[in-house]
Amino acid sequence: MRKQNLILIFILTLMPTLSGCGIIDYFYLPPGEDTAQELFEAGNDAMREKNYVAAASYYSKLKEDHPFSPNALAAELALADAYFLDEEWAAAVETYKDFENMHPRHEAIPYVLHKIGIANMKLYPSIDRATQPVQDAYSYFQRLVETYPDTEYAKDAANKMVEARAMLAKHELYVGDFYFRMGQYASALSRYREVETNYRDVPEAYDYAVNQSKIAFIKHREKRSSQKQEKREGSWKEMFDWL
Repeated sequence: MRKQNLILIFILTLMPTLSGCGIIDYFYLPPGEDTAQELFEAGNDAMREKNYVAAASYYSKLKEDHPFSPNALAAELALADAYFLDEEWAAAVETYKDFENMHPRHEAIPYVLHKIGIANMKLYPSIDRATQPVQDAYSYFQRLVETYPDTEYAKDAANKMVEARAMLAKHELYVGDFYFRMGQYASALSRYREVETNYRDVPEAYDYAVNQSKIAFIKHREKRSSQKQEKREGSWKEMFDWL
């Protein structure tokens, strides 16, 4: 009995020490937050597994909870990559832009400009939509080619500039053809001449525009002549009706 009492006293004596060592906390307190390193590794694992939604979540949490961590900068770029690979083009553009604004001298800027350009082109779904994303893409590719001509991304950016110009020219022709089909020849002529003036570097579009301009001009003159004739005939008819 005395032995049992001594054991009990010994355990009670150790309790403050055990509590101080964190054993009580381990069993009764909620687990601590993930560290920046843990979040970064979890995001990288998710990227390797192509689970881009989860990866974006980990990288976002790292940025928010550990903004001064050594991994924070890498997480910013990785977050943009996660959006890009998940084909969340608008989110990718904004996140890459944020990275460029925050770190304009970073060595990854040529890569970032290239990705912004590509993502913007992806935001242009079809020829009948507004061309602002394509114009933005062209601007970023142009910056890349002019500012970082010796990088591995410059050659592809130059090719993408040609592609963007063709897309812009084809959009103008699409609108011009629409007006032409509607019989609005003056508006059609304006679009065709826009291509003639500004897209000589897109031969196929330029040649088509030159030909259509001639046809639209003739159609426009014929329509105006017909309208004038109808107006004159209408005036004579009104006069005879009055008599």
